Amino acid sequence: MDVGDWLRRHGLEQYEAAFRENKIDDTVLPTLTAEDLKDLGVGFVGHRRKLLDAIAALRAQVAAPTPLLSDAPLAIDNAAKDTAERRQVTVMFSDLVGSTALSARMDPEDLREVIAAYQKCVAEAVRRFGGFVAKYMGDGVLVYFGYPKAHEDDAERAVRAGLAIVDSIARLAIPAQGGLAVRVGIATGLVVLGDLIGEGGAQE
Repeated sequence: MDVGDWLRRHGLEQYEAAFRENKIDDTVLPTLTAEDLKDLGVGFVGHRRKLLDAIAALRAQVAAPTPLLSDAPLAIDNAAKDTAERRQVTVMFSDLVGSTALSARMDPEDLREVIAAYQKCVAEAVRRFGGFVAKYMGDGVLVYFGYPKAHEDDAERAVRAGLAIVDSIARLAIPAQGGLAVRVGIATGLVVLGDLIGEGGAQE
């Protein structure tokens, strides 16, 4: 803490030079008495009273106990246990093959229709096998199986949905562009789920 800043906060910056000349720093400041303030040239009773009150507040801050570091993880762990859930989840991600080249060749409005048709195919396949579309990211789609609703065969459901997506996208023809292809990646395992943040399509 800078003593000059501290004095300015209390509207008593006129005493900054005297404090600095007498080597009053943040370690000495909380120990000052009324007699010390007189020696520093603080002649007005009102100013001394104001400084003494501010010094008393500083002493209280110095005397306040600091929480033990060992206590912090315990509080965090307890909060996490209240909101987190351990669960088996299968995650699937799909995206169009060659979407960058496709966007360079197609009119933006036509490309938008293609992406919408692709997303619809993915959503229908996911819904048919009990999955949950978590997020659309351009030509990418993030999908969960096992959250929010769990099934004993979520991993198998994800594989079946992935095969259905590959099949339906292959049959989705684009005029003057030919057929489409899609990549699908699947991973399954234990995860720890917490609170959702965000709203709508930005929810995570």
